[in-house]
Amino acid sequence: MTQAAPARAGSTAGPIRLSIFSVQDHYPERERTLNRFYDETIEQCVLADKLGYDSYFVAEHHFSHYGAIPNPTVMLSHLAAITKNIRLGPAISVLTFHNPLDVAESYAMLDMLSKGRVTLGVGSGYLKHEFDGYGVNPAEKRERYDESMAILKRALTGEKFSFDAKFHTVKDVQLCVTPVQANGLPMYVAVSAPEVSYYVGRQGNNMVMVPYSQLERVAQVGEVLSNFRRGYDEHVASGGDRLEGGDAMAAFHAHVATTDAEARIHAEPAFELYLATRQRAKHQTYEKVMSGGLALFGSVDTVVGKMLDLYNVGIRHFVLLQNFGGMPAEAATRSIRMFAEEVLPRFNAAVEQRKVA
Repeated sequence: MTQAAPARAGSTAGPIRLSIFSVQDHYPERERTLNRFYDETIEQCVLADKLGYDSYFVAEHHFSHYGAIPNPTVMLSHLAAITKNIRLGPAISVLTFHNPLDVAESYAMLDMLSKGRVTLGVGSGYLKHEFDGYGVNPAEKRERYDESMAILKRALTGEKFSFDAKFHTVKDVQLCVTPVQANGLPMYVAVSAPEVSYYVGRQGNNMVMVPYSQLERVAQVGEVLSNFRRGYDEHVASGGDRLEGGDAMAAFHAHVATTDAEARIHAEPAFELYLATRQRAKHQTYEKVMSGGLALFGSVDTVVGKMLDLYNVGIRHFVLLQNFGGMPAEAATRSIRMFAEEVLPRFNAAVEQRKVA
């Protein structure tokens, strides 16, 4: 008897999209080697592809074990070769540290190799040791980012263009490799402070956020989304193109198990270790992030309830951090599977039941 293929977690038929994000936080003093961590990343992405997740994102970090992927395109190119449907991208590419033409060429090439599966997250960076390592003055990051973003968008169109500003000069340049997606690469701008969301929307961009790092409650997530959409509506009202942006995704630490107690056994020590090594985030504990609704830890029923709360304030794309804080691979893999096979169907049914009622 042939088993039916699972419904894709990113299917447009469902009310939400479900994706995975790995910061690749590495702990060299522990037993797991970096090589093994890379292998786990690869294995989990392949599984996510088979289970129908929408996207798989990896972080870009430099000069410390805060994150162990300094060049996402290397990892993502490998993942593109061994997966079929899942979208792939950085969360985020730090434009402040790179020539934007290099970024444009690299991700345009990745889009071609992946047959149009790239989603490009971008941002300005926030870690002092990374700015020090690249010799970039943090006070200049906003100007550098704005210039790089403008060049990146122009370059990815494939047109010949020139650009002359404070940090970058481009003269009659045209990329020889451009994205294969009809409307170019979907781009998401990282929001590290709630008040920035309005301006991201006003510029006509998509947005990606990590709520626990700046917020405390689900209601505040709704406020950030509301500000973003207000800005985006103003962008459209002023003649902006709706094709370019207007979407938002939010990342949450996540671990599902048979019971709340079992989930806590795996998630609490991993989350506490992760928090202890983060260099910029609101102080949180397992109890605090759970009471605020900004982590998806627990049994299937508990997680579905927390997702419904976030759905009610506007979240439609959940990006799950499931391999963090030295989480044992077997626990993370089981959670990845349970989200797709148990949490998502039950969540979809709950949303549908609300519509009927």
